[in-house]
Amino acid sequence: MTEPETSHLFPHDHLFTQSQLPRDQPSPQNQPFSQSRPPLPLDSTAQLLTRITAQLGSQLSHVRLNGTPTSMPPPARPALVAVAHGSRDPGALRTVTALLERVRELRPGLDVRLGHIELDRPLLPDTLAGLAGEAVVVPLLLGRGHHVKHDIPHALATAGRHLSARVAAPLGPHPLLVEALYGRLVEAGWDLDARTVRGSGVVLAAAGSRDPDSAADTRRTATLLSERLGGVPVLPAYACAASPTVPEALRALAARGRHRVAVASYFTAPGRFAAESAAKAPWIAAAPMGAHPAMARLVLHRYEEALTRMPTTARDAELAPLLAPALTSALASA
Repeated sequence: MTEPETSHLFPHDHLFTQSQLPRDQPSPQNQPFSQSRPPLPLDSTAQLLTRITAQLGSQLSHVRLNGTPTSMPPPARPALVAVAHGSRDPGALRTVTALLERVRELRPGLDVRLGHIELDRPLLPDTLAGLAGEAVVVPLLLGRGHHVKHDIPHALATAGRHLSARVAAPLGPHPLLVEALYGRLVEAGWDLDARTVRGSGVVLAAAGSRDPDSAADTRRTATLLSERLGGVPVLPAYACAASPTVPEALRALAARGRHRVAVASYFTAPGRFAAESAAKAPWIAAAPMGAHPAMARLVLHRYEEALTRMPTTARDAELAPLLAPALTSALASA
């Protein structure tokens, strides 16, 4: 019988002592150097043990002495890039900065940054240039207008392929936005009883846009605010680019017997349009929504909502104009 093959069982035969060598094989000391087989390196075994020890140490670092796992550090979240319009009014930047401070208080550790469409610094392209990895762009805008559909996608298209970004829906319409509007009206003196509610009304003063989707969003907010006020009529009005104007809306309410009319400021921050609209109020005028607590919660809501959507690369942003109808439909359902 032939002896069974055992070389695969003992590959490191150089580790055997001389007495363990087969009897018919001369010892290495008696072999010529040219015929002796060089020993396999012991470093490979040592390195293997080192790697195993390191891996075990890494795993054990996440286990307490009683055997329960320790908490793992949460993964880094995408940065939140808030996009404001910008204004020559210095109060606009202060207000938006205060709003984002509230956002940071609600979500400690979240990287929150600011970019502007125009007029204020930093501009959105500069903010995006300072980012890498993932981000969520949250427009501090109140409807689906030109800035949301074109300016923001264009800024992303030119930001470079180092950034993967999701674009959130604009802030309006949303019930939290209505809570901010209601809160500002109450601060301005809105307090109706059964004797005065019949002659009261509200003009929802907005910036205005030629985009019909933007006007639809403002009308939806006016309907929600009317419901929040217990059925008091709320008419949308615009500072530019659309009708009716604030004076026209005031006259329409007066024709319906509504002479105790407040102006609700459908603006994120102070500016020329907000000031001009407030100046036309026959009774009280509310301040812009600004850093109202409901606004900070809404910004984070839009951020979290966007995280469930697919990220947008620079190439996706280049194709955004071709996908505008689908984008409009998706934002309408948000």
